[in-house]
Amino acid sequence: MSWHPHLWHPTTQVAVAPEPLRVLGARGCLLELEDGRRLIDAISSWWVTLHGHAEPSIAAAIGRQALELEQVIFANFSHGPAEQLATRLAALTGLNRLFFSDNGSTAVEVALKIAWQWWRNQGSDRRQLIAFEGAYHGDTFGAMALGDRSIFTDPYDALLFDVARIPWPHTHWGDENLEQREAESLRQLEIALQTPTAALIVEPLIQGASGMRMVRASFLREVQKLLKASGALLIADEVMAGFGRTGSLFASQRAALQPDLMALSKGLTGGFLPMGATMASERLYQGFISENPSHTFFHGHSFTANPLGCAAALASLDLLQQNPERFQQFEARHIPQLEQLSLHSQVARVRCLGTMAAFELESGANSYLNPVGRLIQRLCLEKGVFLRPLGNVVYLLPPLGISDSQLQQCYGALEWAISQLP
Repeated sequence: MSWHPHLWHPTTQVAVAPEPLRVLGARGCLLELEDGRRLIDAISSWWVTLHGHAEPSIAAAIGRQALELEQVIFANFSHGPAEQLATRLAALTGLNRLFFSDNGSTAVEVALKIAWQWWRNQGSDRRQLIAFEGAYHGDTFGAMALGDRSIFTDPYDALLFDVARIPWPHTHWGDENLEQREAESLRQLEIALQTPTAALIVEPLIQGASGMRMVRASFLREVQKLLKASGALLIADEVMAGFGRTGSLFASQRAALQPDLMALSKGLTGGFLPMGATMASERLYQGFISENPSHTFFHGHSFTANPLGCAAALASLDLLQQNPERFQQFEARHIPQLEQLSLHSQVARVRCLGTMAAFELESGANSYLNPVGRLIQRLCLEKGVFLRPLGNVVYLLPPLGISDSQLQQCYGALEWAISQLP
């Protein structure tokens, strides 16, 4: 297949990238290519395909909803699927209000805007925002500003607002001096909070795009204590980590956090339809209720609370709640395979959390641009496994429905690919 004359692929430099693989269909964990090959989708198609491709119950729910109501303006109307989803997510997250949007970046934008305006509605001028080094929160401008500066944001740097940054004390198997790094991060956070702060945003337990960098739950609980003492709001970006990915339904639950705002997307609809959701506490919601029109949250999306997306999300939640062992026990499936892989001399800094397993290759720079990632991707394709390493960081994040034999194939492909490295 050659490059299509009218398409522009994301995060792809066509001058050097291989031509895209053409997919005819997908089922379960397998992608069916035009050339007849079948590939295991070992990264859940950019972390969205939660249960597996073409999951019948979700497809059926979308079909039933399409015959009843496919879309309606949500500024003037409400409907059953949106109300049911809001009720269920409120009960599951402990956050009482749901604001719909379109994707992960916009879910973060909504959280940022709610946090910022809430303080203004209270008559407060708190202006500082805090994020962690290495953070990635999306590609829209507010989300980019909250994220760490990188090759992704360099062209737009002059347009991004300033954010206070705190070290992210990420860890791995066999880590040393972790307590010292955590203490230093908390010390810097305590200093930063001396400036009146509107909110801190965090990817609970794991930073995804910056390299699957994991921290301990106990560290995040100390962060929360400092925030509560300062009065600053806590935003949990669970766009990647939500819906079972960390071994609990939400990463905030595994870390024993109670955020004021939570951004959700990716697995929300089981990977079937684009949708974002921002959960907010009742306290924040009430801060927008006023006779003063300037207190209104003037934000909206054309497809807010799209009924088809809501139907998909409800069906996906059904699957998660009916089969919690699929995500609760996934970590135990990774660990033996990772232990074997960690014996390889080029494998370093192994870590695992729920459905996510990662390690680094001791080959060149620790960088997103390290070409070893593209080499590993090409070699694993030869063994029927699709991966998309983050430079020298290699990870697995498969759909919950992957079989033991398919997971074994993924690790076998990795072991063979690593053995081929110079």
